[in-house]
This record gives sequence, C-alpha cells and structure tokens, in this order.
Amino acid sequence: MQTQWNALLAWTDSSALGLLAAAAVAVVLAWIVHRAGALVLARVTRGMPVASTVVRFVRPAARWWLMFLALQVVWQGAPDDIPLIGSIRQLNSLLLLACLTWVGLRAVAGVGQGVVDQHPLNVADNLHARRIHTQAKVLSRTVMVVVGLAGVALMLMTIPGARQFGTSLLASAGVVGLVVGMAAQPVFGNLIAGLQLALAQPIRIDDVLIVQGEWGRVEAITGTYVVLAIWDQRRLIIPLRWFIENPFQNWTRTSSDIIGTVFLWVDYRLPLAPLRAEAQRLCEASPHWDKRLCLLQVTDTTERTMQLRLLCTASDSGKAWDLRCFLREGLIAFIAREYPEHLPLTRTELRGGEPPLSVSQGLAERPLPPGPAQPMPPVQPQPPSPNPV
Repeated sequence: MQTQWNALLAWTDSSALGLLAAAAVAVVLAWIVHRAGALVLARVTRGMPVASTVVRFVRPAARWWLMFLALQVVWQGAPDDIPLIGSIRQLNSLLLLACLTWVGLRAVAGVGQGVVDQHPLNVADNLHARRIHTQAKVLSRTVMVVVGLAGVALMLMTIPGARQFGTSLLASAGVVGLVVGMAAQPVFGNLIAGLQLALAQPIRIDDVLIVQGEWGRVEAITGTYVVLAIWDQRRLIIPLRWFIENPFQNWTRTSSDIIGTVFLWVDYRLPLAPLRAEAQRLCEASPHWDKRLCLLQVTDTTERTMQLRLLCTASDSGKAWDLRCFLREGLIAFIAREYPEHLPLTRTELRGGEPPLSVSQGLAERPLPPGPAQPMPPVQPQPPSPNPV
C-alpha cells in the first residue's frame, strides 16, 4: 500500500500536469468540433425538417459523447504504469457507451418528433395525420427500448464480472428463461400489442372511442398503456392488450363524420309537416350541420304518445353533440309555442250519461247493474198489531 502511494505521489509530481493538460486540450478541441459541426449540420439540414429535428435533439448528447471520446484517446495514450489508469480507462469507456446510447435514444426520438411535426393535427381532415402520429410514437418508443437494452448490454460486456455473470446465466437459461418469461408476460404482451396497434392501427392518436361506456379521445399511446381523455377531464388508463382482446367503439376509424339522433315524444294529433319544416330550418341555422342529412321520422308508438326521431349529421362528434342539443331545444320550444296542446298528455275518460243522484234519494234508488237473475228470499209473515188504527 505504501509502495502504491509513493508511486502515485511520484506520478503526480512528474506526469500529472502533462496528462491533465492533454485532457483539458482534448475537451476544448471536442467542444470546438461539436460547436462547428452543429453549425454546419444546422445549415445543411435547414431544408430537411426531419433531419434538422434529429440534429437539434442529438446536439446535447453529442457534446458529451465527443468529450468522452477525446478523453478516451488521451487515456489510451497514457503510459500503462500510471497508477489507476486502468480504472480510469474502464470508467471512461462506460461513460462513453452511456453517452453513445444517449445519442441513439435522442436520434430515434428526433426522427419520431420530426415525422410528427410534418403532420399537424389541427386541420379539418386529420385522419392521415393521426395515423402517422400513432405509428411514429409507438414505433419510436419501441426502437428506443431496443436501443436502451443494447446500450446496457454493451456496458455490461465491458465489465469482466458482469461478463462472467452473463455466462453463468446462459448456462441455466432453461429455468431462468421460463421464470423470466412468465414474470414478464404482461410486459412483453403489451409490447407486442403496441406493435400490433402501430401496424394495424385499430386506434390512433386523437381517435374518439367508447370504452366501457366512457366517451373520450386518445390522448397518448405509450409502450404499455393508452391514455383516454374523458369528456369531463378525467383520464382512463387502459393497457394495450385490452384493445387487442376486447371490443370497443371507434367513432373516427375511417372518418370523423357522424350521424346524431334527437328523440321526442309527442301527442298523436301533432301535425308532422310543420315540425319537419322547423327541423330543416333549425339545421340550416346551425353552423354545426354539415348539410348531409336532416330527417324526421316516427319510429315508435305507445298507448299514449308517438316517438319522433330526428337524424342530423355533423363533421365530428363534438359538433354533433352541440347540434343535437340545439335541435332538441328548438323543437321543444316550437311545439310549446305553436302546438302546446299536442305535448304528451295523460288522458282521463269519464263515462255515464245520467245526472248524478241526490243524497236524499239514497242508495236504494240507484239502479242495479245488469246481471244474472237471483232468487228472492221468501217473505216471512208478520204478527198482527196490538193496536190497529
């Protein structure tokens, strides 16, 4: 121990300043190269949106990677008899691989973001844009997972102890693989489901879904779950595998156009021609109607009322909801104003053409209802009065 300490002191006195100076010069040169390269690449990729986005994303990670690369050159050129030079080289190699993995992750994220930026969602017909958004985000996250695992594997391979651990792990790959496969089944299942969703696209970003009775829009698709933004600002978190194994409604699968319905219950005597004209007028007055369909029909009857169904169309589900509320309010106001007597009524029928009986007439004078003849009881003889008048 004393011998190593003396050697370290001797090296510090003789070579430390030179090696540190070389390291400092290497870091400065790496910074200059990074700065110049970033300016050149920014100018070259000015007309290429995806490439310029990748350059912007990779720039911070590339700075550190170039610095550790320059330091690795300095450490490799240093004499082997310098104390701790092996540990320094090993640590610098790990940091260099970590930065290289960081560069790969940022490059994949930059490609995904560049593709997404090329297809904005705030357009009238965003079906193609939503398809591209879904594929870009899901596939980029999947590739990032692969790049991250590859980087960690390369870092472990540079450590002798970890390499030996990996060799011993491969020797028992049968049992360990079975256990890991069973434990990681939900993770790999969601990963495969994410690939299926990205390729087949039963759902996309900003799709309108009905899941377990909840209406909402797809806000995000991650590597393991989908975030559904409910209309009342709640968030429904759904695993990716659920969409592969269960049925659900997608209102924007091929188009966002939708047919809305308005139901009314009215009296039988209500004339339908004026009501149809009013429904057409209300549709034309609403900015949410897309002028495709406005149809009023009698769809059902009961013993008291008839059911009217108004079909109306809109360009998306949000406008359809506002249009339905507008038409429902307008038709109810029209009926209440023009035909108030034809609103749903509860009828009561009073029967009987004879005048009501007075109390003095008594119940004995009330006519008996018709019915089968009943035998009269025999008349009993009365005893004579003791004092006849």
